[in-house]
Amino acid sequence: MSVKTPLEMLYEWERTAPEKLYLTQPIEGEYQTYTWGQVAQQVRHLAGYIQSLNLKANSHIAILSKNCAEWFITDLAIMLSGHISIPIYATAGADTISYVLNHADCSVVFIGKLDNTQEQVSAIPKDALTIGFPYPDIPANNTWQQALSAPQYEESPVPSLDSVMTIIYTSGSTGNPKGVVHTYHSVCWSAYGSLSSLGFSHQDRIVSYLPLAHITERVLVEFSSFYAGSQLYFVESLETFNRDVVDAKPTMFISVPRLWTKFQMGILANLSQAKLNLLLPLPFIGNVIRNKIKAKLGLSAARICASGSAPLSVATLEWFAKLDINISEGWGMTENCAYGTCCMPFRTDKLGTIGKPYPGVDIRIAEDGEIQLKGLCNMREYYLEPEKTAGAFTSDGYLRTGDRGAIDNEGFVTITGRLKEIFKTSKGKYVAPIAIETKLMANAYIEQICVSGTGLKQPIALVVLSEEAQALPKEEVEQSLKLTLLKVNKQLESHEKVDKLVLMQDEWRVDNGLLTPTLKIKRHTLERVYETMINGQSKGPIVWQ
Repeated sequence: MSVKTPLEMLYEWERTAPEKLYLTQPIEGEYQTYTWGQVAQQVRHLAGYIQSLNLKANSHIAILSKNCAEWFITDLAIMLSGHISIPIYATAGADTISYVLNHADCSVVFIGKLDNTQEQVSAIPKDALTIGFPYPDIPANNTWQQALSAPQYEESPVPSLDSVMTIIYTSGSTGNPKGVVHTYHSVCWSAYGSLSSLGFSHQDRIVSYLPLAHITERVLVEFSSFYAGSQLYFVESLETFNRDVVDAKPTMFISVPRLWTKFQMGILANLSQAKLNLLLPLPFIGNVIRNKIKAKLGLSAARICASGSAPLSVATLEWFAKLDINISEGWGMTENCAYGTCCMPFRTDKLGTIGKPYPGVDIRIAEDGEIQLKGLCNMREYYLEPEKTAGAFTSDGYLRTGDRGAIDNEGFVTITGRLKEIFKTSKGKYVAPIAIETKLMANAYIEQICVSGTGLKQPIALVVLSEEAQALPKEEVEQSLKLTLLKVNKQLESHEKVDKLVLMQDEWRVDNGLLTPTLKIKRHTLERVYETMINGQSKGPIVWQ
């Protein structure tokens, strides 16, 4: 498959459709729009500014910001000026920011909107040059306006597909993040390949709100938009999220399990499950209810809804399907450009799987159950870590994903756990926690969960209740959780049965170190922090902390 670079696509849109709307950025409730011509103009000015810095070729330039139009423009300008982008999660703590900037040797940092601006910016080395995006209270050496005042870079170079385009640091549930090196070819091949599988076109509208420092948003949203010419919308803030999604009316909406469960609880807070059960089967009224719910979520025009990062329970997928919101799950890693598998077209008989491999991707199951993958999507290496790079691949070139799984006779893949997360009980039996967690998450009262049990007679589950559940009477919540626990335990082997659910007082967040920036639980950190609780002797199926 022959692919073009993002710069070639920018030149093409600049030449053939300069007046076509591309980006929409909300600012204080007003929508700032950018055509392809305007984007190209700003990219050329910014590239001219970067060129004026006289950096050595292929220098590393960091972007530390929430998603915004300037993020896209900066990414393209870094490419145009012949350098390599280092995206950093906008939720990253000072230690992570400091580590990434030093490990990648970044001398220039673009800064945008952040949650803890002063603390995060303080982690940037004093000798680094900083440029602030055009939003309030961003401390930087230079402003966005100053950078854009540089003369335009008039040349239109085409980078080699084999050259390095970006280094993406994994969110890392343990230890320091690793720098995943991707070439233009690996990223562009993956983005281009997703077009046919997901059916992207210039008519699509997509909201970019999941972190652009994560490979999924970068490949399936940013880079795919370069090829399809689709319209991209951003979110102003967490408070305006629903407003901005409703206004955008996305035709494709990608999210993560935690947001889907929040949607579910929000719907149930306004319309009880009993009423839904009564109204949805009715021919006319049922459709009215479905359309109102989808419109309120902003999904009235969505032809594709997708979820990734972690599994959704089959019960949750079935619940949304009854609302005519068909959520297709997909799977991928930073190391393979998030280009692994997808459930397209949506099939109700394959709920719980992560779909079939994308075109050009070869997946196999190793003897120990590990999912291994080969394709042009795979990374070149871990930056400055040759030993870890060697350990990431088999002798015949397959990426070791660390996920355990199975493939059915139609080629659909199911993840059964992580090799490193399997634990042994005191009975000497091994337990894979993810599959159990996914079953328990069928209860909408459960927002976060971690099944643990190393050295215990039986596994236990640490649980964070949803905000809505916390407002309900304890008796009602307990009764629901007991029924779920009983139902799930009936489906498990004797050594897997969960002894109790321990209900936590505090939410697990990125800023308290218990979630990764992609909202995955840091299992080993949780087990260390709550060791006393896990090994406690409290009796009963439901334990309140």
